[in-house]
Amino acid sequence: MTTASTTKLIDAIANQADYLKSVRRDIHAHPELSFEETRTADLVAGLLTDWGIPVHRGMGRTGVVGIVKNGNSSRAVGLRADMDALPIQEANHFAHASRHPGKMHACGHDGHTTMLLGAAQYLAKHRDFDGTVYLIFQPAEEHGGGAREMMRDGLFERFPVEAVFGLHNMPGIPAGTVALSPGAVLASNNEFKLTIHGKGGHAAMPHLAIDPIPVAGQIMQAFQTIITRNKKPLETAVLSVTMLRAGDTPNVIPDSCEMQGTVRAYSADTLDLIERRMREVAEQTAAVFGARVSFEFRRNYPATLNHPAETEFAREVLRGMLPAERVVTQTPIMAAEDFAFMLEAVPGCYAFIGNGDGEHRLPGHGGGPCLVHNASYDFNDALLPLGASFLVELATQWLRREASPAA
Repeated sequence: MTTASTTKLIDAIANQADYLKSVRRDIHAHPELSFEETRTADLVAGLLTDWGIPVHRGMGRTGVVGIVKNGNSSRAVGLRADMDALPIQEANHFAHASRHPGKMHACGHDGHTTMLLGAAQYLAKHRDFDGTVYLIFQPAEEHGGGAREMMRDGLFERFPVEAVFGLHNMPGIPAGTVALSPGAVLASNNEFKLTIHGKGGHAAMPHLAIDPIPVAGQIMQAFQTIITRNKKPLETAVLSVTMLRAGDTPNVIPDSCEMQGTVRAYSADTLDLIERRMREVAEQTAAVFGARVSFEFRRNYPATLNHPAETEFAREVLRGMLPAERVVTQTPIMAAEDFAFMLEAVPGCYAFIGNGDGEHRLPGHGGGPCLVHNASYDFNDALLPLGASFLVELATQWLRREASPAA
């Protein structure tokens, strides 16, 4: 049931909808890649300062932390938004389309940043809580692990919190619906690179060479048996070879062939198994053909694992804001998110707010689908008041509730 205070909050932020839309579109028009978010950070820090919020800058290179404090309590909660864009050429041609070729807010981080700004403005004005809300504007979610870099710079040592919450838009879920669930909601992000070293020669005399290309084909096929025959059937994982490079001339067998791709999994044990078997399969398959392999496996982001108590808390907050049918369970997906690093260090929850199916897009949008990481994507501005209100409610209700013994 929506309370009078919640209705007042939603109405107050809804009255700022046009302003929030203008901020979001300004950020969208000026996208910045990972660790290059200087203009965005300046905008965020400037607005926070205008609203009387102390600001700490430079954590994780371009990160910004705002500090909204009230009363005497030592309790604190964190709210996080990501700021970076993607290296994509935008296909949209409306007024707020990217002004920087090859850069685009194609994942909605412009919307996430704006929702947290909307929450910050309300929290600074009303301060109807006892404790501290840390507003974490994070760089480099897409590439570089900005969450990890902020933590390496002492984020949670300098700004300790009992819990941390984040929010991501989700195309395909009806606008105004929020999805969340405990446990694994996003997979780990891992990359591999292997080079098959053969012996080059004339394409008309293959018996005098060791051709790395058919070796690559055998390895690529064998990799899929790791998923179908080595991994437990009930453990979810994906292994995709996405890049294959070899040769420069049609009549020359190359000396080497390079293969790259990604592995996604929820379980660390499953990931350990896949990495070990990939190395064994690659090395031993190459040896059968007289070739050799150099193999690299890089673990970028861990799986995003929501904490059960904090997820149930967030669900209860939503039940006080939305009809029951608009608070749904999030089906895990194999994409990755570096908020996972924060959830490894601090209890919390990562929720998903429905972005709709693209009905919100303006004339001049690209012809492609309104999906994240697509050149025709645009964030749904109608979500801004709901997202900002949800973040406010998470923070204020957390600080009003009785502290847990571990807090």
